[in-house]
Amino acid sequence: MPQATEDLLRELAPQVLGALVRRYGTFDACEDAVQEALIAAAQQWPGTGTPENPRGWLLTVASRRLVDQVRSETARRRREDALALATPQSALVGPAADGTPESDRDDSLALLFLCCHPALSAPSRIALTLRAVGGLTTAQIAAAFLVPEATMAQRISRAKQTVKGVGLALPEGAAHAERLADVRQVLYLVFNEGYTASDGADLTVPALAVEAIRLTRLLHGLVPEDAETAGLLALMLLTEARRPARTGADGELVPLAEQDRGRWDGRLVAEGVALLERVLPRGQAGPYQLQAAVAAVHDEAGSAEATDWPQILALYGLLERFGPNPVVTLNRAVAVAMVHGPAAGLELLATLEREKGLARNHRLPATRAHLLELLGDRAGAVESYREAARRTTSAPERRHLTERARRLEGAQ
Repeated sequence: MPQATEDLLRELAPQVLGALVRRYGTFDACEDAVQEALIAAAQQWPGTGTPENPRGWLLTVASRRLVDQVRSETARRRREDALALATPQSALVGPAADGTPESDRDDSLALLFLCCHPALSAPSRIALTLRAVGGLTTAQIAAAFLVPEATMAQRISRAKQTVKGVGLALPEGAAHAERLADVRQVLYLVFNEGYTASDGADLTVPALAVEAIRLTRLLHGLVPEDAETAGLLALMLLTEARRPARTGADGELVPLAEQDRGRWDGRLVAEGVALLERVLPRGQAGPYQLQAAVAAVHDEAGSAEATDWPQILALYGLLERFGPNPVVTLNRAVAVAMVHGPAAGLELLATLEREKGLARNHRLPATRAHLLELLGDRAGAVESYREAARRTTSAPERRHLTERARRLEGAQ
């Protein structure tokens, strides 16, 4: 399928699903119908050409599939009757595929809120968002998260059943802000999994990171005045800019300090910095804006040695004011080491040893190993690198950590 067609279908998927759900109110059936319409378009459009009104085409085909589905489910007559009553006779006859849609209303934001409903677990929110709003197939989502397709299908099915009957409406007041924060968190988790895969043979899953950025651009367009959404998009862009330099010729991990900065994507850096410059002056910055500011300091440094570590240390100090976060403290320990020396960084790191959130995470011993290496304690660094290698589930990270330990042992 041509990339232009795929991009168009991804863009239209949430619009069509939103219109269908608003019209019929049956999310699970509507989502299945939209998926069938997307598959039909992917099969037909490359040969016949893109319709003059692609949104109308998808909406019409999806409506027909939905009506056909209801008609065929004779065992569920009550649902058929309810839908038939809500369906205009013209829709049952079937309008032209290029007919003008009944409304140009874009319900994408309400659909994002629905997919990130509080009743859903974080994995279910991610899966449902990628399927319903991202337009990804179940097979694509399963492949990205390295789980069997049947497992992902069950997760999505349970998620759709959970939100069955929930109206497609935007919450108001404090509930709106809370749900918007949930949507941002889901997109952040999708991007993180794409940028550094938590499992498997590859360090990254580019398709997930790209999709997270696309959906965050969509969200930013829907709530352009929300500074934290702009901050999240900036963070993704500034981080994604480094992807080309994160792996070597054989797929090995290349640490930030050793990356060829000439391979970073300058266009993404410039876009991320411009976003930050627009939102930071508005007032108190939130966590995503501050994380993006840290990324900008790294990206704008001409070399690792030129990094403004005092500024990064100050930014992490501001981040910690939003509440205890062991990952932020872990990163601040590195900044402390770069400003005040590795011994000071190790002292801060020791406060995290009993932190439950890091008990089995490889990042704590990996950071300890790095600081011990800076301190000149090679034996301690080797032990910590090997401990980190045992903990990680990422094959590239395990190879990197093991190689670090091997090199230090050889230099002793």
